[in-house]
Amino acid sequence: MVRFRKRIKLHELKKMTSLPSEEENIEPFSSDLSKNEQILKEMFQKCSDFVIRPIHITGKPKILLIYLDGLTDTITLENILLKPILSDGFPNELGEIRTIVQIMEEQLFSATPVKTVLHINDLVNGILKANVGMLIDGESEALLASLTGFEKRNVEEPATEIAIRGPREGFTESIRTNTTLLRRRIRSTRLKFEPLSIGELSQTDVVIAYIEGIARDSLLEEVRKRLSRIKIDAILESEYIEEFIEDVPHSPFPQIQNTERPDIVIANLLEGKVAILVDNTPFALIVPMTFWDGMQAVEDYYERPIYTSFIRLVRYVMFNISLFLPSIYVALTTYHPKLIPTKLLISIAAAREGVPFPTIIEALLMEFVFEGLREAGIRLPKAVGQAVSIVGALVVGQAAVQAGIVSAPTVIVVATTGIASFSIPRYNLGTALRVIRFAMLILAGIFGFYGITLGFITLTIHLVNLRSFGVPYFTPVAPQIPRDLKDVLVRSPRWALQTGPMFTFGKDKQRVPPGQKPGPKKGGRDD
Repeated sequence: MVRFRKRIKLHELKKMTSLPSEEENIEPFSSDLSKNEQILKEMFQKCSDFVIRPIHITGKPKILLIYLDGLTDTITLENILLKPILSDGFPNELGEIRTIVQIMEEQLFSATPVKTVLHINDLVNGILKANVGMLIDGESEALLASLTGFEKRNVEEPATEIAIRGPREGFTESIRTNTTLLRRRIRSTRLKFEPLSIGELSQTDVVIAYIEGIARDSLLEEVRKRLSRIKIDAILESEYIEEFIEDVPHSPFPQIQNTERPDIVIANLLEGKVAILVDNTPFALIVPMTFWDGMQAVEDYYERPIYTSFIRLVRYVMFNISLFLPSIYVALTTYHPKLIPTKLLISIAAAREGVPFPTIIEALLMEFVFEGLREAGIRLPKAVGQAVSIVGALVVGQAAVQAGIVSAPTVIVVATTGIASFSIPRYNLGTALRVIRFAMLILAGIFGFYGITLGFITLTIHLVNLRSFGVPYFTPVAPQIPRDLKDVLVRSPRWALQTGPMFTFGKDKQRVPPGQKPGPKKGGRDD
């Protein structure tokens, strides 16, 4: 009986605290303005930013302006609506216009996007999205005028993706600003922005961006399907969406690329991929993503191909150092010392003399300290964070060696590993390496090189079987697509990248017509 009563109380509490569903609010406006006003006041009760402003004009019906203070540009509202109406009244020579709603829509708001709504929930949703609502006494319809006026950050270079050469523009928290930055780069009607809202409470605006004819229809349908499945109370950042739409949620490797740079988004759209823009965050999502996307930086396409190819090879070497160097060091010193050259082995043994811990404990301890310093440098204020991370590493490392807690070779290995991890262009791919590096260390400490081999085989099997929106993670290496290998380990010249990626490109396969390789003119000097 007690349990039954508790259930009833919980059910009643949930019913009392839940918001009205859309079905409950889908009702037409009444021609009685006071009734509509009362409904809106009940819905927005205890909302201090909710404003209802009545307008009285002699000989005309009463008008209500409804908006949320802080979201609406009140200066523009006053200039384009209130002043003309209050000083001049309604226009007289309007021809065959039936209602005041029509007058306001066609004459007074000629420079502002306006739409007519017939239901209360449509008006409420519009007001919550920074529109101004207008209700007129005696008419059973309302107007929504787009007069957004909230504060937003200026367009500036993103701090997380610094480039020596390239545009200095980055996305902001305004989704309309972000679509504008993309539209400036692709001035074609084939660049599409499909809108939708996600989040029962937040009603966050989301845009699916793609280029018609380049993106595959199957990929677009999959993106729409996965986004439509999301049921959540609020979306505060694009990562919320990322967790709902990735293929393998428990994999440490990122399957969706995120970026703050409009040029990266456009470059991926031109390859047949799809971008997902989310309001209130500067980070856009790009699908599908491959492993090789995580190893490419924006400057790879703004520098000469020879230099870019060399830097890419350096990155892949650094990737392997970041992943395997500590575990190889532990395996060699613990289980396979005969594989170390004699002089180097003597040097390492002399440095480790007096250290109370085995090599695996040393390595794990220093890795944890290094990760802690890295995290402290990120979380502290910018002016202090860099000094703490650098000075902390020097002081802690030197003090640990002098105290005999760890050996100097271990500090060198961990520091080299940390430097190598910083060369990974994508932060989320670097975090995956940091997690896997600890697993490889433990395997090396228990089984030696056999553990490293087992870990490498398991990792390779996982990566080969991983998918991002149906595209194999190792494409175009596994499965191998020879024509797409021109932009993986090395970058071919732009005139040689004639076709788009096979797995993502739709109908339009060709990007660069053949026969554009530059060279000296045949037939002598040009007159």
